[in-house]
Amino acid sequence: MSIMSDPSVPEKILEVKDLKKFFYAHKGLIGNHRQEIKAVDGINFSVFRGETLGIVGESGCGKSTMGRAILQLQKPTEGSVTFEGIELTRLKNHKLRKLRKDIQMIFQDPFGSLNPRMTVGAMLKETVQTHHVVKSNETKEYVENMLEQVGLKKSFYSRYPHEFSGGQRQRISIARALAVKPKMIVCDEAVSALDVSVQAQILNLLQRLKKQYGLTYLFISHDLSVVKHISDRVAVMYLGQIVELADKKEMFNNPLHPYMKALLSAIPLVNQESRERIILKGEVPSPLNIPKGCRFHTRCPFAKAICSEKVPELEEKKEGHWAACHFA
Repeated sequence: MSIMSDPSVPEKILEVKDLKKFFYAHKGLIGNHRQEIKAVDGINFSVFRGETLGIVGESGCGKSTMGRAILQLQKPTEGSVTFEGIELTRLKNHKLRKLRKDIQMIFQDPFGSLNPRMTVGAMLKETVQTHHVVKSNETKEYVENMLEQVGLKKSFYSRYPHEFSGGQRQRISIARALAVKPKMIVCDEAVSALDVSVQAQILNLLQRLKKQYGLTYLFISHDLSVVKHISDRVAVMYLGQIVELADKKEMFNNPLHPYMKALLSAIPLVNQESRERIILKGEVPSPLNIPKGCRFHTRCPFAKAICSEKVPELEEKKEGHWAACHFA
């Protein structure tokens, strides 16, 4: 039996190989010295159909840049992004536009991603008509149904973005992404700008829509508790690279990389014995001046000589659990 026909083998919907995205900064009085900013530097992972893969890491580690590079909103410097067998980095603009409906994005700032001069109905209607989702005479009814699917009233159709709360605006953004019947949605800090109580509502909404429409999520966040709540698997990013990848339960119960161990040790435990706190020294290095060897060794309490000399590969330490550490 082939792998493709074996129902026990998860189907990959997205595959990212050696993805890099570099920016350039000019240095000096006349700006003739160019420095590389390695925002994303050699990312490898797959997303399986129907799952939620959480991407977690400190601010500035390259999570959002990675998400935009996957969607080709920012062209990758190197690497490949394959969605349902189609290599996105090689597509011409007109072919890429046709695929936009299949892989959508929800941004962090719902107000910034909505046109303040258009009503909610006009925005969603424009999206639906651009991608020819339904017949023209069915568009208004379809859009109103999308609003109801995300917990909003039909009457909101004629209102403007400034008339809504932050949580309602994010629901509108979700409705706009959902309206084109996507197969996958990239959520870039989709709840980080919201109050905690509203965050829970939006996360529950995303989970309901996932089951209802068979969606796949790539969920980007700096909040471990949010990632733990919604994800099936978790990837940990540090300074432009993935340093650990595992099933959610395995990741939170048995982290292998010192960086993830330190992040988890900072979370207070309720009605349990306190765990040993791992204190990280120093600050995250600048992507303009990335340390040699392991990028984490300048802050790692367990670092040894080899860590400053040799780059650790992201290796499968045990089944389904990957880590980039010499001593994991």
